[in-house]
Amino acid sequence: MITFAHLWLAIVGSAVAVFVLSSLVHMLLKWHNSDYRALPNEDEVRAAIQKSNPSPGQYVLPYCPDMKQMQTPEFQKKFVDGPVGFLMLRPRGRPNMGPALGQWFGYTLVVSLFAAYIASRTLPVGAPSIAVFRLVATATFLAYAGGAVPNGIWMGKPWRSVAKELLDALIYAVATGCVFACLWPH
Repeated sequence: MITFAHLWLAIVGSAVAVFVLSSLVHMLLKWHNSDYRALPNEDEVRAAIQKSNPSPGQYVLPYCPDMKQMQTPEFQKKFVDGPVGFLMLRPRGRPNMGPALGQWFGYTLVVSLFAAYIASRTLPVGAPSIAVFRLVATATFLAYAGGAVPNGIWMGKPWRSVAKELLDALIYAVATGCVFACLWPH
């Protein structure tokens, strides 16, 4: 039986590989830069948000606490008049990438840990590399891609951005599958 002790190097190695690849995607290739646009009246919008002083969190416009209210003509007019959307607000202050990068690396470790669990319970010692690659790459693709399509459907994220996130997930899955295939116990 394969244990996590047999797979610790694959778990950590694949997490590091995904972390490095994601850094290259965001800092070198920068294909996600075009996913975000500036409002033409950003200063006015910022001033309006600052005036109401909302706490960090997730907001929806127009806000509707129940479905019955959403059916009223007054509320339907809000949808027609706009804006309609979602707003994420973070705590005020200078951006600090350290905690986010730490959380991202932690997530890559967790994804690799679950992939190791699935593979260790499914594949034997000495399994063919292609079988290890297929299983691990499929499992990790599902983990890394999992939120992209629902965000396109429910949050209105542009499909072009969703497609790029799916490509990211494929890159991370291939890398993870390769690391596990190379380091699988024989």
